[in-house]
Amino acid sequence: MRPGRHRGWFRVLAFVVKPLLWALTKPEWRGMENIPRDGGVIIVANHVTVLDPLTLAHAMYDGARRIPRYLAKFELFKVPVVGAALRKGGQIPVYRRTREAANSLRDAEAALAAGELVIIYPEGTCTRDPNLWPMASKTGVARLALACDVPVIPVAHWGAHRILAYKSKRPSLFPRKKVQAIAGRPVDLSSYRNRPSQGNGPTNETLREVTDLLMTEVKNLLGELRAEDPPSGFFVPAGTAAVDEAPTGAA
Repeated sequence: MRPGRHRGWFRVLAFVVKPLLWALTKPEWRGMENIPRDGGVIIVANHVTVLDPLTLAHAMYDGARRIPRYLAKFELFKVPVVGAALRKGGQIPVYRRTREAANSLRDAEAALAAGELVIIYPEGTCTRDPNLWPMASKTGVARLALACDVPVIPVAHWGAHRILAYKSKRPSLFPRKKVQAIAGRPVDLSSYRNRPSQGNGPTNETLREVTDLLMTEVKNLLGELRAEDPPSGFFVPAGTAAVDEAPTGAA
């Protein structure tokens, strides 16, 4: 796709989807002034339900006045209609657990260099935490953040799961649900960029520290939205572990 062409397609999609979102949600956005109106930006967000990409895109488009680009798992690009919308809207496929997984980072770096806003869900899928707090995340987000000298903004969002919970097939459409998003200040990663590296990039220790730092910021913002104290650590589902790999997309 010709650079920038996705912007027109995204506006067409927004024209179609926004009336539905306004009909189903009562959005409340805070901290949108922390997101620059132009230039490359990385948005690091939590992931609770499959509707998150729609409601967060709404916040970015109407609240922050930016057209978002997501890293999304490749399987979604094969779904009829959905795949076409993702491709035309300029979203970035992630080939998980394949030799092509690193391509998503290169494509994201190219988008950031072109002045785009890129959204990453470092958890790689909807959280499995029983209380819906962020779970342990993949370190690809740290690799991207350290490779690109652009603002990295933590964002928490909450409420879309009341419309459709993860794995549920029965949406609750009415009454309209309150859906919130809050953007924090850019996270200063300058001290991590000056650390010794290994091979072609940061050490695994640095990547883990940066990932946990970013997701702790997101977790604390989510605590503000929920008016609750977040847990001290991150939930790790049985039989899994956060590993050093490219960030995966929405599930």
